[in-house]
Amino acid sequence: MKILEIKNLEIPDIKVIKFARFCDERGYFTEQFRKSDLIEKSGINSLMGQNFFQANHSYSKKGVVRGLHFQWNPYMGKLVRTLSGHMVDMILDIRRGSPTEGKIIAYDMPASNERNFDEWVWIPPGFAHGNFFPKNSNIEYLCTGEYSQGFESGIFPLSRDLDWSLCNSNLKDKFDSILSSNLIISDKDKNAQSFSEWKKSEKSENFVYSQLKKDKFC
Repeated sequence: MKILEIKNLEIPDIKVIKFARFCDERGYFTEQFRKSDLIEKSGINSLMGQNFFQANHSYSKKGVVRGLHFQWNPYMGKLVRTLSGHMVDMILDIRRGSPTEGKIIAYDMPASNERNFDEWVWIPPGFAHGNFFPKNSNIEYLCTGEYSQGFESGIFPLSRDLDWSLCNSNLKDKFDSILSSNLIISDKDKNAQSFSEWKKSEKSENFVYSQLKKDKFC
């Protein structure tokens, strides 16, 4: 796996990992994952010592909004990328006491076969994750924990108490345009709690910033 660049997003614990495609007249070849490069040599502290236990593939139609999801016991970090179409990833900081607690950002991840690189976005434990889709899209994500029913929850992505001040304004406009068109969202996500309701829950104690930092999740 040839890593070209690792960059921080507006919330520095969220990383974008750009890796090389080897292109010729036939097309391209890439190693999208090699443990020794990504886990052991990338220098991303929250990836050090992590193992990936589950891989998911999701297809979403144009206008779909998913999320915002998170899990504890076990904690679940995610590596996410777009296989086809156009995904915009959304990440909300739910870590109690974090400098960016309650702030949500977005990252634009359109697929392309014409460029010489691809990208992962790394979302460590302590963040609620979701996405929206301006086109029919396929995505995949690798998870550091297996799905554990009863130890996962969500926050309504349209909740009025989310702080979008760090988010790229163009991506926020794209999100708003999806909401005003043919929005498709599951009943589970539509009925999820607000961020304020989550903060009042005892379960939010599972995401205390100082403890997550001590455990090297951020």
